Amino acid sequence: MKDATRYETLLLKQSEIKELIEMKEIIESVETAYTVHATRNVQMPAKKYLFFKKYNGDLRIMPAFIKNMDEAGVKCVNVHPENPVKYNLPTVMGIIQLFDPKSGFPLSVMDGTWITNMRTGAAAGVGTKYLAREDSKTLGIIGAGKQAFTQLMALKEVMDIEHAHVFCRTCSSRENFADMARKRFDIDINAVSTAEEAVKNMDVVVTVTPANKPVIKTEWITEGTHINAMGADAPGKQELEVGILQKARIFIDCWEQARHSGEINVPVHDGIITRKSISSKIGDVIIGNAEGRISDEDITVFDSTGLAVQDMVTGWKVYEEAVKKGVGTVINFLD
Repeated sequence: MKDATRYETLLLKQSEIKELIEMKEIIESVETAYTVHATRNVQMPAKKYLFFKKYNGDLRIMPAFIKNMDEAGVKCVNVHPENPVKYNLPTVMGIIQLFDPKSGFPLSVMDGTWITNMRTGAAAGVGTKYLAREDSKTLGIIGAGKQAFTQLMALKEVMDIEHAHVFCRTCSSRENFADMARKRFDIDINAVSTAEEAVKNMDVVVTVTPANKPVIKTEWITEGTHINAMGADAPGKQELEVGILQKARIFIDCWEQARHSGEINVPVHDGIITRKSISSKIGDVIIGNAEGRISDEDITVFDSTGLAVQDMVTGWKVYEEAVKKGVGTVINFLD
């Protein structure tokens, strides 16, 4: 349903969206998003920021139009790391609006908080699928929040996890995360007391922190490791020592966003990393226009900044499922 035939807008709450789509489908949607981006079938300006420095937060505006699928929309999403403690609110909250490209009519307004968390996890799933060694069995997680959990959900879909370590600075948080993961996924996962323990000798590493200084040192990463660098999403943020990037094959989702606010943004600003340092976009690997991992000894890094097209493909899938199943509340903003 991509036409505003009755000029009604469908409102979807988070609880309703959770019943309409699962992680496996979101991974497929994110892979589709990277594909249309690589084949230039999407109009997508780089995300724009409003910085609320006195509140340690920001708001991002993320529009996209997928031309070959006739799907358009915009996501407004915040990042306020102090929210959980100060206001009992999520660090990340968002709203997604979908529009009929023919008329501009708003077809749907839906919660984007859960979709953002899930599609970010799914991005790591896609990165791991295409860049990690096929025999990868061990996983190190840096960070123990909601985003770390969706990372684990996605990675469980694309690799056979035999053992995992999780680290964050708060002991109770990492212990609770490990307990929850064991119960939910029935995997062998331990909370460890240092970042080094979490990542050393691991096949796959994922970082989901708001760090402004590197939390992973170069000497901790062994040959053959794949790293999903997910936390750096604004200028100045950085989770990996530059030495890791200098040794690795680097893959990005979008150069404009990555150089501005991804894991590479600080070394790009400092002139240490340039566009020539990048192996390719993940989308080009997916469609076969670029090589991913070349050997088992490669260190690969996927610098994921999060693209609006991921939200739009996922949001439209949710919308179409909701229409099909009669889920949500219909209003008309023009009344």
